Amino acid sequence: MIYCPIRESWVSNLPEERVRQRLLSLMMLELGYPKALIVVEKSLAQLPHLQSKPGPFPDRRADILCFAKGKEGLVPALLIECKAIPLTDKVINQVLGYNLHVQARYVAVANEAEVRTGWYDPAKKGYHFVPRLPAYQEI
Repeated sequence: MIYCPIRESWVSNLPEERVRQRLLSLMMLELGYPKALIVVEKSLAQLPHLQSKPGPFPDRRADILCFAKGKEGLVPALLIECKAIPLTDKVINQVLGYNLHVQARYVAVANEAEVRTGWYDPAKKGYHFVPRLPAYQEI
């Protein structure tokens, strides 16, 4: 078992969970992400900013979603998909598909070896990815 500080419970120590917990530690301890603004393993229908939106939503779960405080309250800032497999176009398309509903400004995919963070670039009419996770102040 491995402890999840966001869920405040012990969870199965699986490869994907180890990736998730490593990222959460990095985010909170080194990159300045506030614990209170992070949700883990929430279904799209459970996300606070989607509660007032008409559904239905796909039966999918956000691995990690960090919010920022906006003018209208909490807004989704960074959606992360954690994997225990190599990061492929299929993995990137998965997080982009989730983000059609979540509408976070940034998306990321991560495994044990790498992290890729992306954002929509209107000039290129597509996503641009960099090989790192931004600090909270950057999002």
